[in-house]
Amino acid sequence: MNVELSDGVVTLLVRHTIKKGQDQAYEHWLRRTIAMARSYPGHLGIDVMRGHRQGLAQFTSVLRFASTEQLQHWLDSTDRRSLVAEAQPMLADGDQTEINADREFWFTPVEAGAPAPPRWKQACVTFLVILPLSFLVPMLFKPLFNRVPWLGGHVQANVLITASIVLLVVYVFMPRVTRLFSKWLQAPSA
Repeated sequence: MNVELSDGVVTLLVRHTIKKGQDQAYEHWLRRTIAMARSYPGHLGIDVMRGHRQGLAQFTSVLRFASTEQLQHWLDSTDRRSLVAEAQPMLADGDQTEINADREFWFTPVEAGAPAPPRWKQACVTFLVILPLSFLVPMLFKPLFNRVPWLGGHVQANVLITASIVLLVVYVFMPRVTRLFSKWLQAPSA
């Protein structure tokens, strides 16, 4: 599988429907696969959503990599190939993968073929994450700026505050908040 070139974060969606009685074996396999993927360069995180479809357990994993080249390295690895081969007997409909090079990687639909949430919903969730951080992070840095005045200069302070907010948004809050709001994000707009 070749990934189209992109200039930023790229996501890999993996959907697996599990045969009856294979749930525990799959969970064990999934934990090992997550640990292996995390060891690859450029890996930014993974979210796993569990559900059911037609009485069978369904797992949707969203893996984020910093670049298409790094994702391609994971996709082409012998580690991933052997893990997928090991999982095949547990899967009801094979290894379903989809690559998304869009910048809206937090809002990738969980259901196959589902449309991305409307942009206004994406904007609302992003606003809810960034607004509190834009108040909190500068307050947390204030003691440091008082202690080390040169860090409190206009440019230095803005660089530190902005970098902190971006890192918190990307690595900590957005993956969790999009999971929390996933039903609302995917619900049809009236």
